[in-house]
Amino acid sequence: MKTYIYMVRHGESPYTEGTERTRGLSEKGIVDAKRVTHILLKENIEVFVSSPYNRAVLTIEDLAKRSGKEVLVFEDLRERIFSNEDYRMSDKDLYPLLTESFDDPHFSLNGAESNADCQIRAIAVLKEILSTYQGNKVAIGTHGAVMALMMGYYDSEYDLNFLLTTSKPDIYRMEFIEHELVGVTRLWKTVST
Repeated sequence: MKTYIYMVRHGESPYTEGTERTRGLSEKGIVDAKRVTHILLKENIEVFVSSPYNRAVLTIEDLAKRSGKEVLVFEDLRERIFSNEDYRMSDKDLYPLLTESFDDPHFSLNGAESNADCQIRAIAVLKEILSTYQGNKVAIGTHGAVMALMMGYYDSEYDLNFLLTTSKPDIYRMEFIEHELVGVTRLWKTVST
């Protein structure tokens, strides 16, 4: 029996200090969330789950509503904690940290979370979803690092290089038989401006 997991990386989100969990989508993020809905409506997704972070929920919320469903929130799908939870590092500071984290999965800054810790908690949720919703199509509103770590658990091809090539938003359909990953298809097509 096949189960399909749709990893939906959240859309662009404006950053304001202290709003890591609550910040929404930018104007571009809102437009892109509508594209996510348009792309995924024809997939007939039955279950919608998300990180508790507002930007992840908002990226799949319209699709869930149009499907007559609610978004189920799982705390353990939250973004990886790179430093203080409400502090967002600049991309310039984050890149070396990501590199170190993918080279050494147990590396973390003081008081933060390692890739290994993040992967363990997120994979526990994904395995629960695969068991509970076996044979269904499930959309997961997620974040880039968490998505790469979940996908990388099943296939080492999904590593730092993969993460750095993803977009906001992005969509990957993972095909499972039981708990075995048998295929991945990227459904998001970036639009050049």
